Amino acid sequence: MRYLAFLLLLADWAAATGAAQVSKAQSHVAAAKAAAYEPGQDFTLIFDLCKQPKPGSLEARFPRPPEAPPLEPGAARKIPPRSNWYTDPMKVFDNLYYVGGSKENNMNVWAVTTSEGIILINAGWDFTVEELVVNGLKKLGLDPAQIKYVILNEPKLEIYGGSKFLQDRYKARIVLSEADWDMIAKSNLPTDFKPRKDMVATDGQKLKLGDLTVTLYVTPGHTPGTVSLLISPLKDGNQKHVGSMFGGRGPGYEGWDGVKYYPTEREGMAAWSASAKRFKSIAEAAGADVFLSAHDNWDKTSDKLNALKFRKPGDPHPLVSRSAVSRYQTVISECMDAHLAWRSNE
Repeated sequence: MRYLAFLLLLADWAAATGAAQVSKAQSHVAAAKAAAYEPGQDFTLIFDLCKQPKPGSLEARFPRPPEAPPLEPGAARKIPPRSNWYTDPMKVFDNLYYVGGSKENNMNVWAVTTSEGIILINAGWDFTVEELVVNGLKKLGLDPAQIKYVILNEPKLEIYGGSKFLQDRYKARIVLSEADWDMIAKSNLPTDFKPRKDMVATDGQKLKLGDLTVTLYVTPGHTPGTVSLLISPLKDGNQKHVGSMFGGRGPGYEGWDGVKYYPTEREGMAAWSASAKRFKSIAEAAGADVFLSAHDNWDKTSDKLNALKFRKPGDPHPLVSRSAVSRYQTVISECMDAHLAWRSNE
């Protein structure tokens, strides 16, 4: 009888605990939802991370983008037609340019000009780099031979695929964290696609080139060594701004290209939540007021760029928003904390 009473008490406790965790998760979801949208600064796609988990792997819940061409050993490479990934380059600030790609390609590449050369933020796919980056810079009146550094957020082919081309042709220095250089080395992709290991980004490192500084932060969670960064100054006439790029969207666990990032998905989520909170504080303390995205769909970059084309003198810049810099990390951290709450009894 006492044993039965104990079992009933245990069941009541488990039910109460489970209900409390569900309520806690829902409060995190509500906080993420509140931060997900402002006119012109749309992070509703990121809010999809808050969907309650279903059976299946993390990779199944947050799948690889469908636009990624197959690159399996022995498989024929199918390059998407140019119309799927080409977009015209454009000037975004006096010293910041957009050189790839498009909504269909979902890959943003940014070029920052300085008094001593160009810093590229990500390199795009191997099959887009020459047309989007090299020819794009030329169309803007810039010399691609002046690319001094290519900073990579993460070790995924849509991010680093074009870096080997730039390394070989222009001797550009490639910058990636130690952990993510290791991920490239371990991946099952053919070596022809992998840049030679070069500069290792360290947390808090300041990369100075001429009149501009990029500060690098290692923010693990999306990948083991995701790199986030602050860019200062971005110039808009007499106005100076601080750009912020948080290096990823969802948490990494199973990884891509044959590499496992974390022992469990909970560890990946916990790391990603902690990094989002930390970088949010860093960006706010630095006065960051320009959110830059590595992928078009994270913030509907192409809509902002289109708005910029119709900007009238005296109008606010579509990419300037201090709140957007904070809200992006808020949505990610709150969604991750919701998932951790849902999983607390697993």
